Amino acid sequence: MKIEIIKILDRGDKENERLWLKVLEDCDLIYYLVIDTIYTSPTSISSIPKHTFWFKSKKVKAGDYIILYTRKGTPSESKNNQDTTNHFFFWELDKPLWGDKENCAVLYEINSWKTSLKE
Repeated sequence: MKIEIIKILDRGDKENERLWLKVLEDCDLIYYLVIDTIYTSPTSISSIPKHTFWFKSKKVKAGDYIILYTRKGTPSESKNNQDTTNHFFFWELDKPLWGDKENCAVLYEINSWKTSLKE
């Protein structure tokens, strides 16, 4: 996987709760999605997602950070003190996702997909 989860910050804080990711290799975010689910045991997670965030197409570079806020906002980017870029995204939800320690984020890399035909 070309992106890794660093951590969830400010769990339960409606304005500041966010998922912090790091880009390990140059890639396009269109191939990544995040789900919100729960731990069912210390080593297992539920296969039923509560919420899903699929990134839109955006090229990112190794060393960049992706910050996904659960609140509403406008996507943006800025240079950081490591001379890489912070990319800010917003899930557009009205309440936080990860207030309880049993809630977790799962990052998926999807290299291929198909959709049903529109009828």
